[in-house]
Amino acid sequence: MNSVHYQQQDDADLRESAADNVSEVVDRVMRGRAAVRRFLDRPVDRGIVADILDVARSAPSNSNTQPWRVHALAGEAKDALCAALGDAHANRPEAYTPCYKHFPDVLGARYAARQAEFGAIYYGCLGIDFADTVRRNMQTAQNFRFFGAPVGLIFTIDSSLERGSWIDYGMFLQNIMLAAKARGLDTCPQISFVKYHEIIRQHLSISPDETIVCGMSMGYADTSARVNALGLSREPVTAFTSFLGFDN
Repeated sequence: MNSVHYQQQDDADLRESAADNVSEVVDRVMRGRAAVRRFLDRPVDRGIVADILDVARSAPSNSNTQPWRVHALAGEAKDALCAALGDAHANRPEAYTPCYKHFPDVLGARYAARQAEFGAIYYGCLGIDFADTVRRNMQTAQNFRFFGAPVGLIFTIDSSLERGSWIDYGMFLQNIMLAAKARGLDTCPQISFVKYHEIIRQHLSISPDETIVCGMSMGYADTSARVNALGLSREPVTAFTSFLGFDN
């Protein structure tokens, strides 16, 4: 073999090694991401949040429509919204209804079983009996404090857009969570905010033609909190995938 061949082989080996290293890092970030529900009282610089959103905007969207709009909150702005949401949740929860339904009225058996498993693990680690509706409601209220995170995010979408744009939005949200994790930050996506969309709309001057998609807590995780290490299970690939036309 001549030197050119050896060089080509060496280059190929280097590319393969680099690809392996990248995949390991990406896989570690993806597997390491989990919903965090207790954060440290440690501020996050606006520049870091902007960097995360800058990376996340590379998410795909049909015809490059980019249907996302983000309201990033910290400090007094976040505290004011949290106070209003906390007051409504504690004193007038029956006066508010979500701007859209997350689940059907009757959840399918397989999904209901997973939901029940989550509830048992989640409330169990907090020492809350599932039948104790008062303490469960108090824990739910932590959502509206962004679980103590220094950054709160509220996401909205043009109400005229259809389901396809919501799929696009989901990829944008995932990008945010992965970009945050890669920078040592953790997140918790929260659908609970949609119940109090009227309050959020007033505080953030959200246009009437925008729908609130969800909220998200962002900050540095309290790694000592049991609630941040639930170890939830995931179905194996074989349980949700049909492989057709493969050689093996």
